[in-house]
Amino acid sequence: MTIFAERMGRLGTEAAFEVLAKAKSLEREGREVIHLEIGEPDFDTPENVKEAAIKALKEGYTHYVPAAGILELREAIAEYISESRGVEVKPEEVVVTPGAKPIIFFSILACVDPGEEVMYPNPGFPIYRSIIEFVEGKPIPIPLREERDFRIDPNDIAERLTDKTKMIILNSPHNPTGGTLEREDLEVIADAVRGREDVIVLSDEVYCKIVYEGEHESIASIPGMKDKTIILDGFSKTYAMTGWRMGYGVMREDLAEKITRLMVNSNSCVCAFIQMAGIEALKGPQDAVSRMVSEFKRRREVIFSGLNRISGISCKKPRGAFYVFPNVKELGVGCEELSDFLLTKAGVAVLPGTSFGEYGEGYIRLSYANSVENLKKAIERMSEALEAL
Repeated sequence: MTIFAERMGRLGTEAAFEVLAKAKSLEREGREVIHLEIGEPDFDTPENVKEAAIKALKEGYTHYVPAAGILELREAIAEYISESRGVEVKPEEVVVTPGAKPIIFFSILACVDPGEEVMYPNPGFPIYRSIIEFVEGKPIPIPLREERDFRIDPNDIAERLTDKTKMIILNSPHNPTGGTLEREDLEVIADAVRGREDVIVLSDEVYCKIVYEGEHESIASIPGMKDKTIILDGFSKTYAMTGWRMGYGVMREDLAEKITRLMVNSNSCVCAFIQMAGIEALKGPQDAVSRMVSEFKRRREVIFSGLNRISGISCKKPRGAFYVFPNVKELGVGCEELSDFLLTKAGVAVLPGTSFGEYGEGYIRLSYANSVENLKKAIERMSEALEAL
């Protein structure tokens, strides 16, 4: 007999933190490890944002605030989403959460009953499937194919729609591949679900500011889709605020009320002074964001060209986020074995593609949220180690 609820056996995890633990163990033994496993900007939070938090602390923003978020922050988010997505958003349609992950959790918890189907990208962020299974929904993986630059084929979604379909999860720019969805993709998906009142789209757009070619496209901006879409966004990636833990969802008002109730029952509210810093992040200067994206673009060229010079590895150029997802099938070993080999033999921490689903076999993920110097060193180490494989 166990004290644990049966549902805990359905809850997954993130391999990035497991690989990080292994890497840290090697570092404690005196090994030097280049960390390309964690999806976190290596830049500092902009000074004006930090100063806003300090100011708010001194002014007494240390108490409870509304569960959905401070009105001024929700107004700032509504204004930002209205301008960036081209749809009219009210503050009542915004819910602020401790990080963006709770929007995934709460949206699935609020909308999906046992047995209902949820489509999600595979390879994709592992928390999608984890939460679908946790609530006893039925996960329906949508394969991302390298020949399509890891863009979801909208026809795959249309073909998999059933009377049990409840939610479709989209992610663009995409983790782990760096792929981006185009307007034409989203229009086909919108056409397939627009007449289905019982189907909602969860659009994960946390990397929306980190786009290198073209513009970010949101399905919420397509006519008739705003009220059928939950936009997931946050501050962690855009403003290098991963440790601050603040994200948000934008959704129709009746759903926002349900998500707010889940906030009341779990977290009460997001830290008040951090919310004040969020206002400054959105309304203050955006120079730091531009510099960060420009540097990521420079690093992308370094790691893209470097990986393609290694025998047995081929790599697509990502259009967004800060990940590459190279094809390693010609090396003749499984991606999990390869990832362990690169960590122990080359001192380079990467993630196996299967960390993101079964369709990730034959690939590995590398984050280029590291210095150009370290990226070049990682490529050199990988190349040397793989010669002896």
